[in-house]
Order: sequence, then C-alpha cells, then structure tokens
Amino acid sequence: MNKQQRSRRRKFALAVAPILLLLISFYGLTYGSVPISLHDIWAVFTGQSEPMHEKIIMNLRLPRVIIGLLVGACLAASGALLQGVMKNPLADPGIIGVSAGGGLAAIMAMIVLPQYSYLLPAAAFVGSFITALIIYGIAWDKGASPLKIILAGVAINALLGAVTNGIMVIYSDRVQAVLPWLAGGLSGRSWYHLEFMLPYAAAGLLISFLAIKPSNLLLLGDDSAQLLGQRVERQRFFIIVLSAFLAGTAVSVAGLVGFVGLVVPHAIRLILGDDYRVLLPYSILGGAMLVVLADTIARSWFDPIELPVGVLLAGLGAPFFLFLLKKRRIM
Repeated sequence: MNKQQRSRRRKFALAVAPILLLLISFYGLTYGSVPISLHDIWAVFTGQSEPMHEKIIMNLRLPRVIIGLLVGACLAASGALLQGVMKNPLADPGIIGVSAGGGLAAIMAMIVLPQYSYLLPAAAFVGSFITALIIYGIAWDKGASPLKIILAGVAINALLGAVTNGIMVIYSDRVQAVLPWLAGGLSGRSWYHLEFMLPYAAAGLLISFLAIKPSNLLLLGDDSAQLLGQRVERQRFFIIVLSAFLAGTAVSVAGLVGFVGLVVPHAIRLILGDDYRVLLPYSILGGAMLVVLADTIARSWFDPIELPVGVLLAGLGAPFFLFLLKKRRIM
C-alpha cells in the first residue's frame, strides 16, 4: 500500500467511523425481543414515550449498549498495544493469559468470596496485573523477548484454566451463577455495572494514548528505540501493565469475551497501517462497534434464545486466528 492510498483510506475512515458508531449504537437500541422504532427512541429521550418503551430503553438497552462500547474499546486497545509491544499479530489478552488471570480473580470474588463481589473490577485488574507480571518475569532473561512472553503466556493461560476448572468443581453448588459470565456476555448488565466500570475504563483508555509514541518507537526494534532515547524494557513493561488493566476492566463486567483484541487491531492494521496515532483510536472505535453489533445479533437473531456474545465472537474470531496462523508469518 503506497502513502497516497493509505492517506485516502484514513480520510475515508475518519468520515465513516463516527457514522457507523452511531448506526450500530441505534441498532443496539432498536432491536431485541421487543423491536422499538427510531421514532419511539426519540420519544423516550424527549419524555413523550410509552412507559414500557422507556423502561426497555433506559433500564435495559441503553446501559447495555454503553457497556458494550466500553468493553469492546478496552479489549481492542489492549490487543493493539500487546500486538505492538510483542511484534506479533496473534498477541491478544485472551490468548496470552492476561484475561484468564482477571477471570480467575473475578471467579474467586464471585464464588469463593461472594461477600466481596463489589470489588469485582479491582479483583479482575489485580488478577490480570499479577498474571502479566508472572509472564513477564518468566520471559525475562536480560530483557524480555516478545516470543518468550507469548510462549510463557500460552503456558500460564493453560495453567489458569486448570485452576479455574478446579475451583468450579470444588464449589460446584455455586457454579450456575457464573456460567453465563464464563461464556462472556452482557445479559443483565445495568447502570450499576456501568457505574463501577466507567472510572476504570475511562482512565485506562485515556492513559492508552500516552502509549502511542513508545509503541511506534518499539516497532522500529529495541536497538533503534534505545538509540532514540527510549528505555525499552520500562516502556514494554508499562504497555503490558496498561494492557492488563484494560483487559481486567472488560473482564470484570463482560466475562471472558475473546478475540476482540485479536481481530480488530489486526484488521485496522491491514487497512490503515501500523502507525499507532491511527491504529489505536480506530481500534478503540472498531472494538466498540464490534461488541455492540455482536451483542445485538446474539440477543435478537436467535430469539427466544439469547446467545452469549462471547460464544458468537469466538465463532468469528477462531477462524480468523487460524487464517492468520496459516497465511502470515507471525514470528
């Protein structure tokens, strides 16, 4: 792709992305077990709607759409940063174990210590953060190579999955309450969940823009980044911790939703290039749109069954993962 073609694509994306975001958000508000027209949605926001429509929009769909936007944005930002710092398009918070760490901590909060369930976002972040530290520590040998980090992450992911299954067996009488969460979904999410997620998500997404410059420099290679005055290991550590924070925030509310951090940044990279000044913001927008669109499809196309959005995204993401593995050089 030449520079002129890339510039045209970026201008087109700048014009189209906000419109798509609005259309998908309204799609999430209008479709469901009870279809609601755009006219009725307008009536809700102007205080002239039927009570039933107001309850559906304000109490069920609006918080769910906003949470979906934030979850997708956090997962896509996390994946974009991890792919850059590890120089690998297959890096993803779910694949290398960061999400699994947050998931294990969240399960312990819900099953083992239910009296502390109000600390679920903090627990998910701490779990993701500790997992990231362990992976980084195992991969460290006078520096942490991206390949070692990925291999260590895959092994830790398998171990955490085994521990999670063990806890579910021990506390089998309480498992039913967390099964939908393990599948990944937004069913039942409300303003309460948005309130405790919003500060974490807003802080993580804002801080992620501070990682644009070091991410671009790390793409040049460790030696080149050092020559330009970057402290490579410190920057890599900062980006990995930030990715863990973003993944933990998403996991705490939506459960184990996978492949968003893999599919979206890689697709944006193919279309718009590697520059994180473009890649990161459009990954955030793309992740937000993908999760809301997938969640709306999952709860409206399979009526009367509501399919967990994590199941649908896994069905889309796994073939994409295999395609990357087969067609592209990844190491």
